[in-house]
Amino acid sequence: MKYEPHDPYFRRAKAEGYLARSVYKLMELDKRYRLFWRGMRVVDLGAAPGSWTQYLVQRYGPDVTVWAFDLKPLLYSAPQVTFYQLDVQSPEVEAYLLPGQWDAVLSDMAPSTSGHRVTDQARSAALVERSLELAEKALGPKGVWVAKLLEGPDREALVQKARRLFVEVFVFRPESTRKGSTECFLVGRQRR
Repeated sequence: MKYEPHDPYFRRAKAEGYLARSVYKLMELDKRYRLFWRGMRVVDLGAAPGSWTQYLVQRYGPDVTVWAFDLKPLLYSAPQVTFYQLDVQSPEVEAYLLPGQWDAVLSDMAPSTSGHRVTDQARSAALVERSLELAEKALGPKGVWVAKLLEGPDREALVQKARRLFVEVFVFRPESTRKGSTECFLVGRQRR
């Protein structure tokens, strides 16, 4: 975890033993939308360092199954976690995800930022689109999808695409999001 002494969520994550402050965003999403349950099968895209996977295992117990994907190493392990060090954009990822076998597809993926806002937003939108493609292939009926997005001109088009796949679609900005960030989360519930 990058040292950020003035960030209360960083300090809280460190004190509570979580790998990253992003865990609180997932907690807020779960509390607000009741996304997860015991025994579910979850795909975690952009999983490193592993705080979302860590939360799911600790909160929902030994019956949850998580397959985590990232280019960077996962720093969390548990018997019910399988990690693949792969580029999520690679077609190889699809070979691991049997159609209709998953209850949730989560994406905390973020692009390598360039500092150019429009470029970064476009890269973020491409990652969200990829997570939605994988969700369409992998999720079973009533499955859920969560994806981080840097807000920009592509947001509404992504929301519309998600509405074709899910009964309910929400845009949510957690309180734990850093001040000044354009980050929000798209949430889809009840895959059609």
